[in-house]
Amino acid sequence: MPNSPYDTHHHSHEGHGHAHAGHRHAGHSHADGVTDQKRIGIAFVLIALFMIVEIVGGLLSGSLALLADAGHMVSDAAALAFSWIAIHYGKRPATLQLTYGYKRLEVLAAFVNGCALFVIAAWIVIEAIRRFTAPVPIVGKTMLIVAFAGLLANIAAFMVLHGGNRENLNMRGAWLHVLGDMLGSAAATVAAGVILLTGWMPIDPLLSIFVAVIILKSAWGIVKSSAHILLEGTPDSLNPNDIKTDLESTVTEVRSVHHIHAWSITGERHMITLHAVPALGVSASDAMTAVQQRLATRFNVEHATIQIEDGECPDGHDDVHCGRASSGQHSHE
Repeated sequence: MPNSPYDTHHHSHEGHGHAHAGHRHAGHSHADGVTDQKRIGIAFVLIALFMIVEIVGGLLSGSLALLADAGHMVSDAAALAFSWIAIHYGKRPATLQLTYGYKRLEVLAAFVNGCALFVIAAWIVIEAIRRFTAPVPIVGKTMLIVAFAGLLANIAAFMVLHGGNRENLNMRGAWLHVLGDMLGSAAATVAAGVILLTGWMPIDPLLSIFVAVIILKSAWGIVKSSAHILLEGTPDSLNPNDIKTDLESTVTEVRSVHHIHAWSITGERHMITLHAVPALGVSASDAMTAVQQRLATRFNVEHATIQIEDGECPDGHDDVHCGRASSGQHSHE
């Protein structure tokens, strides 16, 4: 996030400090000079254009697999547009009202995209069941041509997104959308080939259900990850017990650390707050600096708030917050 006067919290009392390591941006450039935002924009154009072709082809051929893939493409186009907007607004500077800026839009976009995938998958399954009870005539040749062309378009979009930043949850959601769509086009192509060779119509709804299951698996991963961030959950890479053990064993300037909270602004940007008791003879500023440096180098945390104390928890918190419990999951206050 761009530097701004609101990029840190301000405290009037001594004993609180903040550390900032290098920030990473969701729209950052890669070795080939193409930003994530540009990749998503290119993929959106490819998906949106072919979405129209596939809807027309599905209606003309009567294929559920094509219509299911087209429906997924509608979701993809909306998801990619939402992702592009989230990255665009995410680059705006922080304000007094939004002290961390608009970065959370990326996580919100990923959450909405994941929920949309659930809806699309449910529609595919319901329509497939209906097709089993009331088969619809399918024009195999038209279906094959459109499905294969759709597969090529999806492969192109997939390759564009594949070089993006996979650590970014929003980018990962867009990539999974297109991956699911590519599998849908592949399934429609296979179904068309089977229908042309054997005339066996049930292959169309069967493969549609297979694609729906794959979409659901992707959707669950995205919804779970984004919801964890929105709920201020502890990042997998930042177990409070591990942080406590590491700081107390490697940072000689502190005697103990407790009241550790770790959470995320986005899938890439993590935050930590903690209380630290300096070692005998060590100043508050030296202890604070040492802890900040260790968090930056060992845990890659760009923003840490350290409260320096001269004894046990002064604010009456229980043992869980003071670091004497075995669980590493804490809620952020």
